[in-house]
Amino acid sequence: MHVHVLQHVPFEGLGSIEAWLSQRGARVTYTRFFEPARLPPLTDIDFVIILGGPMSVNDEQQLPWLRAEKHFVAQAIASDKAVLGICLGAQLIAGALGARVYPGPEKEIGWFPVLAEPAVSGAFDFPESTEVFHWHGETFDLPSGALHLASSAACRNQAFQIGARVIGLQFHLETTPQSAEALISHCADELLPSQRYIQSALALRAVPAASYAAINVLMTNILAYLVGDVS
Repeated sequence: MHVHVLQHVPFEGLGSIEAWLSQRGARVTYTRFFEPARLPPLTDIDFVIILGGPMSVNDEQQLPWLRAEKHFVAQAIASDKAVLGICLGAQLIAGALGARVYPGPEKEIGWFPVLAEPAVSGAFDFPESTEVFHWHGETFDLPSGALHLASSAACRNQAFQIGARVIGLQFHLETTPQSAEALISHCADELLPSQRYIQSALALRAVPAASYAAINVLMTNILAYLVGDVS
C-alpha cells in the first residue's frame, strides 16, 4: 500500500497513524509544504492522508501552494483513492469540493465530546459519544453529497464521509502525548482562558495516557475502514 501524506507544518505529524502504517508495511511518501514541495502523480498512490496546520484554506494569496493542494485532493477523490483529512485536512477536502470554509462561532481547543449523528447505511459508525482532542478555530459547510457523521457543542460539522473511501475529521484522533505537547509548545498563544471551549496548557498536560490510547484505537478503526480492512 502506497500512502502519501500532505504535511503543512513540522509539528503536526502522523502521530499514532505512523505505527499503523508501519505494522502494515506501507510505503509512505510525503509532500511537506514547509519545504520546497512537489505533488506526485496519483497513479500508484492508494491512500492520501491530509494533516492539520494553523493556516486557513482561504490563505491562497499568502500560500499559493494551497491551490495546487486543493486540486490534488479533488483529483484523489475523483480517482477513488482512500482519503483521510484531519482538521485542516478536513477543511481542505470541503474546500476542494466547493464547500465554504470560515471561522467557527467559537474556537475549540482541548478534550470535548463529539456526538454521533444517527447511523446511516454505508457510513462509518461512530460511537454515540466520544471525548476527543480538538485544536481548531475554523469550520466548514458539508460538501455536496457528504454524510454528516458527528457534531459537538461548539461545532456542528465535526466529521463527514463521501462515498466509501473519504472521511474528514475536524478533530484529532491521531494525537499522542508527544504530539499534543508539540501543539501546546508551538501554539500556546491560542490558549485563551476567557473562552469556554479552550482548555489551559495545565489541563491539557494532565490528560491521562488512557485517553490518548482510546482515541488512537478509534483512529485505527477509521483507517482500516477506509482501506477496506474490516476484519
